[in-house]
Amino acid sequence: MAVKMVSYNVNGLRQRISQHGSLLKLLNSLQSDIICFQETKLSKEEITADLIMAEGYESFFSCTCTSGKGRTGYSGVATFCRVKSAFSSNEVALPVAAEEGFTGLLETTTSRKDCLPEIPTELMGLEGITGEDLLKVDSEGRCIITDHGHFVLFNIYGPRAAHDDIERVDFKRKFFCVLQKRWESFLKRGKRVFVVGDLNIAPSAIDCCDPGPDFEKNQFREWLRSSLVENGGLFFDVFREKHPQRQEAFTCWPVHNGAEEFNYGTRIDHILFSGPCLHQIDDIEGHNFIICHVDDCDILTQFKRWKPENVPRWKGGKSVKLEGSDHAPVFVTLKEIPELPYHNTPSLAARYAPKVRGFQQSIVTLLAKRQAIANAKTHEDSLLVDENVMVENCSGSLKRLSQERHSLSSMSVENSSALNREHEYAPPNSDTAETAGEDSLGLVTNKTIKSQSVHRMNMNKKAKNNSTQRKLGSYFQKKSSPSAETGICSTNTTLSRENAKGGGDGASVPIAERRSPEEIPIGNDVYNNLEATGDEMISSTKVERDSNSSNSGKDKRDAALSEWQRIQQLMRDRSSVPICKGHGEPCVARVVKKEGPNFGRKFYVCNRGEGPASNPEARCDYFKWADMKSGKKLVYGSVGLELLAEAVRKNREHLDLRRECHANGDTSYESS
Repeated sequence: MAVKMVSYNVNGLRQRISQHGSLLKLLNSLQSDIICFQETKLSKEEITADLIMAEGYESFFSCTCTSGKGRTGYSGVATFCRVKSAFSSNEVALPVAAEEGFTGLLETTTSRKDCLPEIPTELMGLEGITGEDLLKVDSEGRCIITDHGHFVLFNIYGPRAAHDDIERVDFKRKFFCVLQKRWESFLKRGKRVFVVGDLNIAPSAIDCCDPGPDFEKNQFREWLRSSLVENGGLFFDVFREKHPQRQEAFTCWPVHNGAEEFNYGTRIDHILFSGPCLHQIDDIEGHNFIICHVDDCDILTQFKRWKPENVPRWKGGKSVKLEGSDHAPVFVTLKEIPELPYHNTPSLAARYAPKVRGFQQSIVTLLAKRQAIANAKTHEDSLLVDENVMVENCSGSLKRLSQERHSLSSMSVENSSALNREHEYAPPNSDTAETAGEDSLGLVTNKTIKSQSVHRMNMNKKAKNNSTQRKLGSYFQKKSSPSAETGICSTNTTLSRENAKGGGDGASVPIAERRSPEEIPIGNDVYNNLEATGDEMISSTKVERDSNSSNSGKDKRDAALSEWQRIQQLMRDRSSVPICKGHGEPCVARVVKKEGPNFGRKFYVCNRGEGPASNPEARCDYFKWADMKSGKKLVYGSVGLELLAEAVRKNREHLDLRRECHANGDTSYESS
């Protein structure tokens, strides 16, 4: 059977999932049986099922466990295996065993945090490497090992280290020493070994766009070259075995300088193999795994961020956002790989991760949860009893209020009309009392006040239309406004609560103590009072709205002024941007990010993408510090414009000459 493997530095698994729509679509786009991702940038706290689980795939992942500066969620690797079944399967893609890291220490440190890690037997003899060093190597989530029966697969994300960063250079050295010791242990047991991933090492000058004079002197490059068969090592560089002389076969490009546009990169993503052929023959002459079982190995250039149809940067394409990783996937297709005995997915699979399957409950936690539920129910019942007390007290208060209002009516003039008596002293109807009683706090709601106000207004209209003349005494009869009723009910509710808590007798406070006679409106003043209150509310609302509108208008003016000032500043900066000499185009500003005396300093370079010096369309070598002081003053007016136009014309002529020489194969202009 055929098996296809892919190695892909995704530069953030979330971003690639978002780009393709889902994890399943991302995996299916690679059309492979075994998919190895590097630089997933996930921590274990951020793992969710939608990031590591997809239908038809078994996954194995390793995340960074360190909290060092700049290392949280930094690296991470994951291996996805496309299978028909995770149980009782004979597919080669489904591993028979899996391990996180090189050392196996990650599985034991959880249970013995107070002990120093011991060096595994297989890694004994590593000079200058302690148990703590081994644990540190595995803590960044840079390796997943899966055993697929016929071969062992290392999914590797090699560390990157600047030549002057002593700490990271030492970490990188230990990392590759441990890797070599680990693969040697498998080879000694007769296993075949694949090492795939982003090693952050370009083996030869042909694998780098700009090798430089000291290219071959790099210690890690020397180590990788010594591991290859062509230099007496044990491993085949599978891509170079299939394409030994291919030029510009790069897998990684810098994202900050547009190097993808001119394919100006390096080949640091590899597929290495070591081990014998699968054929059971006595004469092994002329047989090796590459010849017998590797059908093809190449770079999936269709996954590059830069597409041939993209608009060049200097023609307006700079504003177009490029989607994708700064790496391109590398694949290998194997043939004539026998099936395996039936087996199940290893326990390291993501399907068994707590974030996916959940945590197993113990008897103690289960009983504690039931007790918590019982306590919550008891507390809820007690709250319900308190609420019933509040409702009863509020209903009692309303009843007492009705009685007091009737007592006030008996003090009125005896000749008062029946209509006025019904209007002035009618107690709250049953619906109103029920509504007030059902309120959780015993307060009169807006709906109740509104219905009472409408009722009074209708009664006033009837009184006006009635031919019977009102009695003089009716004008001296006291009435309570809606606001007063609300205040009384609220007061009674509060007192009822205090009585319920303190065991009081629930006696209500007399109306005279709650509201003075001067505050109680009489006669038609009730209607006028409501109308005046409504006018005041409308007036205050209008003033507030006008104030908000004024503030909103001021905010808009301030925002517009700030934006205009920003545009003016950009225009001033634009006017001071220098013109590159190679193309006569405005330069782009950069900032030094490398630690040193110039850290944070601004400079200008050509705006075009970085490419080979022989290509006139690529970036020229123009450079200028932003804070560099020129001895010449800028000349404004017609003379300055003429000088600028002349400089641009000469730059254009120089560019046309370079293009013409490049087309004719003449490189003599490069020295000028």
